[in-house]
Amino acid sequence: MNLTRWVIRLPGTQRRNAATAEGGVSQAGRGPGEEPGGVPTARGELHDLAPAAPRSGQGIDAQAIHELLGQVPTPVAVVRGPDHRVAYVNGAYAALFGTRIPGRPARESLTELVDIGLLPLLDQVQRSGTPRSLKTRSVPGDTRDSYFTFTCTPVRIAATADDPAQRGVLVFATDVTDQVTAAERLRESESQQRAAAVTLQRSLLPQRLEQPDDLRVAATYQPGGIDAAVGGDWYDVITLGAGRTAVVIGDVMGRGVRAAAVMGQLRTAVRAYARLDLPPHEVLQLLDGLAAEIDASQIATCVYAVYDPNEGTLTYASAGHLPIFIREPDASVRRVSDPTGPPLGTGGWLHTSGAVPFGPGSSVVLYTDGLVERRDADIDEGIDTLEQALAGAGDSPQIVCDRLLRSLGISEDHDDDVAILVLTCPERHGDEAELFRGAALDLLGGIEAAPRARAFADGVLASWRFPEELRELGVLAASELVANSLKHGRAPMGLRLRRTDRRLIVEVTDGDEHLPRRQQAAPVDEAGRGIAVVATIAAEWGARRLPEGGKAVWAEFALPDAS
Repeated sequence: MNLTRWVIRLPGTQRRNAATAEGGVSQAGRGPGEEPGGVPTARGELHDLAPAAPRSGQGIDAQAIHELLGQVPTPVAVVRGPDHRVAYVNGAYAALFGTRIPGRPARESLTELVDIGLLPLLDQVQRSGTPRSLKTRSVPGDTRDSYFTFTCTPVRIAATADDPAQRGVLVFATDVTDQVTAAERLRESESQQRAAAVTLQRSLLPQRLEQPDDLRVAATYQPGGIDAAVGGDWYDVITLGAGRTAVVIGDVMGRGVRAAAVMGQLRTAVRAYARLDLPPHEVLQLLDGLAAEIDASQIATCVYAVYDPNEGTLTYASAGHLPIFIREPDASVRRVSDPTGPPLGTGGWLHTSGAVPFGPGSSVVLYTDGLVERRDADIDEGIDTLEQALAGAGDSPQIVCDRLLRSLGISEDHDDDVAILVLTCPERHGDEAELFRGAALDLLGGIEAAPRARAFADGVLASWRFPEELRELGVLAASELVANSLKHGRAPMGLRLRRTDRRLIVEVTDGDEHLPRRQQAAPVDEAGRGIAVVATIAAEWGARRLPEGGKAVWAEFALPDAS
């Protein structure tokens, strides 16, 4: 029914009786001001309701319309005039808000409409003649609040002998409590799921980053805004031994608990593969196959890099990830993007490694796409903005993380996860520089190699003012590792000693790629005890293949005053 075409005729006994007689509607047994079923209302003010049909000039049964409004199960009210005097309320309205006295202004009688801010809307409807709605307003109840949407429709109240024609408004309330309750439950459920995903992801990320001797490291992770499902961003820092450090950052495509679970498995696998001390491209090759096995429908991007302080290089491999940025000591910024392979989980690709210089005073920034990607801009614009911001962000790694977040406009309501990992190779001066020293000796082989290595190690360790016990252990480790290379390796060979503020590292290289293993020698065996001796006296030991061929075997000793 188009309510904008209805006319309300106020009291007119003769007209009402004529309409009743013509329509054959009996009013017996029903008193004025009473709805069917005996609910008292302000209905006595509304006696005639007929369509505004200027062409035919014919009305319809007013009593039938009256009964129709009275039987509508949702609250209905009619007001008239500039001060919105009560003309009619149906039984549902009276049951919800109580009986209303006809003829009183809405500001006095319909206080419930005043409380929800409906009066300005009634004014607009009367002036414009256009229906308006007020959506989802809370109405207090005895046991719980209800929610209604109020639709206000203009009507014309016909003139009578006592009252001139007036404009009025029909207020129709629709109960939307069930919809509001369902929406609240859905929001609560989504909030709980998001909280679970965020908790899962944070528990899978490093609770405390490893702090290598030769690097300063900081990271930050910020989940997407309240309305965004958490993603699968992750990062990690892994000490490999012999002063070398591996770093990784990645992003699992998709959202929610599923992405976080895949992320956790990949991060665990990276740590396991890193312990094998493989080149970066081989680590990504293993991850690629594992990602396809975990979930063939999920793909992930990743950068895995290894820093070697002896060489002053960062060796890396990328699986579809965003370019690495390196900030040099002179504040220039270098973008490192090649080589890059496809994302993890796609299969059928051989990844390759690249290497870039990374020396004192330089910083490396790894990040996920949430930092630079926007829905309304090309991702290259975000990468360019990051490059400019990094040029002016020369400070500690944690401060760099914070500045990049601010420069890229990342706030709490950002709609995507953001992860940033910053590495800085500090410049050392004065007493601190004395704590970080290195020495190397090339060995040509032959019977004089072992004595020469022992003499070299003893002299270097003495110059570094190590205690006698530690110096003896370092010389013994150098002697055993050189003897092992003389027996099982081949030229070229070399001995390298390195100290930090926390440990002494003894490393021997040779041209053979067969990695040594710790063996259990029998009491009568004259050989096979060298690696066992090293493993016994050292805090850590290990071996790895070199990119240029050959291998390196190393042992670490903790300094007595190391914290």
